[in-house]
Amino acid sequence: MTYEYHLSFAKKQDQHDPLAAWREQFHFPQHQGKNMLYFTGNSLGLQPKSTKDSVLQELEDWAKYGVEGHFEARRPWYSYHEMFAAPSARIVGAKESEVVVMNQLTVNLHLLMISFYKPTGKRKKILFETKPFPSDHYTFESQAKLHGFEPGEVLVEMQPRAGEVTLRTEDIISKINELGDELALVCFGAVNYFTGQFFNIKEITAAAHAVGAKAGFDLAHAAGNVPMNLHDDGADFACWCSYKYLNSGPGAVAGAFVHERHHADKNLLRLAGWWGHNKSTRFQMQPGFDPIESAEAWQLSNAPVLSMAAHMASLEIFDKVGMKALREKAIQLTGYLEFVVQQVAAQTNVALHILTPSDPSQRGCQLSIVVPGASKQLVRDLAAHGVIVDWREPNVIRLAPVPLYNSFEDVFLFGEVLTTLLEGR
Repeated sequence: MTYEYHLSFAKKQDQHDPLAAWREQFHFPQHQGKNMLYFTGNSLGLQPKSTKDSVLQELEDWAKYGVEGHFEARRPWYSYHEMFAAPSARIVGAKESEVVVMNQLTVNLHLLMISFYKPTGKRKKILFETKPFPSDHYTFESQAKLHGFEPGEVLVEMQPRAGEVTLRTEDIISKINELGDELALVCFGAVNYFTGQFFNIKEITAAAHAVGAKAGFDLAHAAGNVPMNLHDDGADFACWCSYKYLNSGPGAVAGAFVHERHHADKNLLRLAGWWGHNKSTRFQMQPGFDPIESAEAWQLSNAPVLSMAAHMASLEIFDKVGMKALREKAIQLTGYLEFVVQQVAAQTNVALHILTPSDPSQRGCQLSIVVPGASKQLVRDLAAHGVIVDWREPNVIRLAPVPLYNSFEDVFLFGEVLTTLLEGR
């Protein structure tokens, strides 16, 4: 597509956008009686209008049935989590038996590392990308300590080449090979929260397995954003939140993936809970954990129904739209944002720099933009003009035009506001 920096161009693209109508299915924060230009779906997605009814249904059934709602509710609570397997699997490219919705992301990462970070002898190192999300780093540190190591002994943060911000796949592979039989686990954020770089899950996994290590991924910024094929790519495990691109509300329930080759291994160490126990004998209440032969075995507790009801409202939308259509629009919409940023830089003579790779195969919706000389006041000024973006020190704004509810006109208008603010400095 050849982009143009004109409002008429943006409106024409929106008129021909097959997903344009989905925008009306979301609530937007308001500014002076109009929808705000909302570009922070990479931090908290907008609320689907169907969420309220989905949650109210469970509240009504709770009021009507009490404890009997576990079996009598319109969506029985006893098996509630099972409804999420199919739509979640379609989003992350997995088999239904390989995914489970439970807990929060960092809880799931800890649970999965208990199973898949198994240091033995000199094989004890954990490799991860530069500047992972802090919770991931804290998890790696505490898991190292859990095994009696000082974090500095075993944590290896993959650094980019001098003068570069993002990582090259060939360098990641080279580092994996260099660590070799000292490497126990590779655990990357599939899309890095700071740069927005989308890593090659298939190649990283293959390289890790080739040296005898396991491969896991934090999909917080990937699930609902980029297409994935976790099963075919062979990742050992993954986990994700649902409050960003999956639009399920603040602190919403999270998800986990465990490849099917691990399901039958009853000797694989898990932190056990009763909802991961064999369903046929679960209510016999006997000691001796008998794990379900699926990702469900990593469950500890029964489903948080009210939180999951909000998640279901969003997953129903994803199932109707499909990741293929979302990805096609996302590539065009994010490409337009990149173009608009370049136009703003030229008009204002401000050396705006995009950290995120320009190659669409190496990014999702998010662009991370360095604004020289800016402070967090820029974010406040944008908000005062009806634009919501995200700030990262020292001078980076992150924004994500989400294909479900953002438009080309949104992107164009952001460019106009940013131009005004930069020219007024």
